[in-house]
Amino acid sequence: MFLNKRLAVLSATILIALSATAQQATVAPSLSRQQQREGRGISDMKTHIVPKGQWVFGGSLTYSTHNNSDYTFLIIEDIVSNGYSFKVSPLVGYSLAPNSIIGLRGAYGRSFLNMDSASLHLGEGDAALNFGVDYYYMLKHSYNVAAIWRQYIPLGQNKRLALFAEFQLGVGGSESKFAEGHPIRGTFAKSTDISLGANPGIVAFITNNMALELNVGILGLGYTRTTQVHNQITTGQSSSSNMNFKVNILSIGLGVAFYL
Repeated sequence: MFLNKRLAVLSATILIALSATAQQATVAPSLSRQQQREGRGISDMKTHIVPKGQWVFGGSLTYSTHNNSDYTFLIIEDIVSNGYSFKVSPLVGYSLAPNSIIGLRGAYGRSFLNMDSASLHLGEGDAALNFGVDYYYMLKHSYNVAAIWRQYIPLGQNKRLALFAEFQLGVGGSESKFAEGHPIRGTFAKSTDISLGANPGIVAFITNNMALELNVGILGLGYTRTTQVHNQITTGQSSSSNMNFKVNILSIGLGVAFYL
């Protein structure tokens, strides 16, 4: 008789516990996506790095030049050359929602190389291989316009520093002139490009309206079609497509942006 009473009390206790757990599960609300993100401790989406209705203007500029005289680079000797590289990339965007902008990014680049001589020597004696360049000339300019969407990721409640992910869909082209050798042989090439890319980065506000931005390309899809004319006689065409998922060192950009 005593054992039956203990079992009855234990059963009642278990039923009460299960009932309380069910009530708590019914009352407890499910977490939203924003609350789940905040629960990871990565960011606080309530922090508005870029408020709704804000305009963003910015861009980046790079320039480099070189002048070599009897210069040796690794195994290439007697380099006599000069040249330069220039690129400007303006940006304009508008915030339709907090921490998110859409806009346009343009790019124009120009590069020049004039090489009078260079030589490459491999091996010694009768088995040696010697290569040389008597004259090489290259002039290229490229242009691109891309529609962008950028999402900012605040670092906690900090309004001075944030990560961002920028996605671009662009179209552009380039024109190039090449000349080499004696007698001189020349080639003119014109290409059209379509690309889709992702550029993550970091933004640091110096003032309330001005910020420094650093971004790097890691994902790219592209298609290029090129038409060339050699010695103003022979015409050729080529097309290529590519896909990559890696850090592109050549696409690292440092720029300034104004948030108005």
